[in-house]
Amino acid sequence: MSEGNLDDLVAFLASRGKAVLPARTPSSGYRNRLSVRSCHSLEERLGVWLLTRTTRRVSPTDAGERLFATAGPRIDEINVELAMLNELRDRTAGAVRIRASDHALQSIFWPKLATFLSNYPDTKVELAIDYGLTDIFSERYDAGVRLGEQVAKDMIAVRIGPDFRFAAGRIRLFLDELCDPWPGYHLFYPSRRQASLAIALLVEELRYRE
Repeated sequence: MSEGNLDDLVAFLASRGKAVLPARTPSSGYRNRLSVRSCHSLEERLGVWLLTRTTRRVSPTDAGERLFATAGPRIDEINVELAMLNELRDRTAGAVRIRASDHALQSIFWPKLATFLSNYPDTKVELAIDYGLTDIFSERYDAGVRLGEQVAKDMIAVRIGPDFRFAAGRIRLFLDELCDPWPGYHLFYPSRRQASLAIALLVEELRYRE
């Protein structure tokens, strides 16, 4: 069904039992005309009368009653699902799936996850160990962790750890004189607009602060 057909159907379903009264404002008159035009368009496409109109009220024909009975509950179900999705967007709930190396999990995630999960008990964080440059989105993960220089330029990247070296003692002192340290771990994801509230809050929990 095209967008125009769906708009006309919704306008028809909204017309049930609606009184035909004079418009009190220009905007309400405009909306009334749009609704009437939509119902006429639907009737013309179907080739049947759906509404009987008087000067004070519209009422459904037999064909209109049938359409109300079949399409009405389905549109209601869609509206309920959309409302539930809208609530889910604003709730800190659901699962967040992240791929990271074992070192990143041990040094960064485990120390901070206990506090996060205590504050948001309806959120489930799934962690998978990954040592490669896996395409996390084809694997249906929400985010990944890599060293800063390994994060693709088109990703949103948030530093979650300091620069570091895989060395200690005299070797580390020697390396400090020869080369720069590794850029710290960054958590990356595709878009701020696509990120759920749970991901946004987890990012803030993990964000590195000097």
